[in-house]
Parts: sequence; structure tokens; C-alpha cells
Amino acid sequence: MSVLTSYQDACGTPITIVFDGSGTPRDFAETHSTPEVEVLYSRAGQTADQLIERVAHRLQPYGEPLVVTDDYAERDLVISLGGMASNCENFIRTVESALEELERDLKNYNLRERNRYRKE
Repeated sequence: MSVLTSYQDACGTPITIVFDGSGTPRDFAETHSTPEVEVLYSRAGQTADQLIERVAHRLQPYGEPLVVTDDYAERDLVISLGGMASNCENFIRTVESALEELERDLKNYNLRERNRYRKE
């Protein structure tokens, strides 16, 4: 969750994670939403795919939702709804790249500020 929160900081895009909550034990420690990352669980009798489709459809007015899944059929369906889709491996690379870029930007910013402070 902390990696996705950092990614949200880097890209500024709202993030919603959907988990298949059906069939989970009652003592399951559920991860809760934060202002940066929304976490949703499907209910009993509902698959995560159904929830993903519903969320993708409802988020369309705000832009193209990106669904990350290795399920080809789900990706095709989301694309047909006007969204974007990525497989998990590509998304992981995207996140890693964004976080590396953020780290470089922060180092450069801190260096400029340190040099500016020394001149004053």
C-alpha cells in the first residue's frame, strides 16, 4: 500500500484498488482506504471483476480509468467501456519508473535549495 501511496504522490492520479472479498475468512485483516488510495472489496456473490467493471464505468466522467489485471477478457471489456488496461508487469515497471523519477527530482530540488541557502 505504501508503494501505491508514493506512486499517487508522484503522478497525482487517484488510485482505487479492488480486491475479491468473497470467500475471505471473517478474521481477515482488511486494508482500509486512505485519502490517497481507495481500497474496495467485492461482496459475497459479487466478483472482483464485476466491481472493477462498475468502478471503471463510474469513473469515466473523470477521465480514462486504468485497470491493471492479467485477465485478458477483463482488460478487453474495460477497453470497450472506454478505459485503459495494463498487465501487472507493465504497471509495476511504470510505478518503479515514476518513483525513480520522483526521487531524482527531489534530489535535484534539495540540491538547488541547499545551494540557494548557502548563497544567502
